[in-house]
Amino acid sequence: MSGIAFTGTAPILRIFDVEKARAFYVGFFGLGVDWEHRFGEGFPLYMQVSRAGLRLHLSEHHGDATPGSNAFVTMLGVRAYHQEIAGRGYASLRPGIEALPWGLVMEVTDPFGNRIRFCEQDTRASA
Repeated sequence: MSGIAFTGTAPILRIFDVEKARAFYVGFFGLGVDWEHRFGEGFPLYMQVSRAGLRLHLSEHHGDATPGSNAFVTMLGVRAYHQEIAGRGYASLRPGIEALPWGLVMEVTDPFGNRIRFCEQDTRASA
């Protein structure tokens, strides 16, 4: 055993408007804000949002991430999560669920062009 262990990951997604990011990630997705950081007044925001093991970093910093990135999130309960967020009536997005060979996938696009694919993997699919 090498003693190496990875304890988590947090994709960094570029944002351009803090209020739109809060409305989407907190209001629509139901994530909580763990912390926020700015180097000073008027500086770009960097913050972490999370829920049930999912952690995302959202950044206004120019060099942190490319707009239009894609994050793949494995999860359990994608149908329940879909039902939950669909019930919130977010005006700009009505995601569906697609059955793919590797599992059930719900893809969403945030207001900044970043895509997040929530996947409940099919345990019968071969690796």
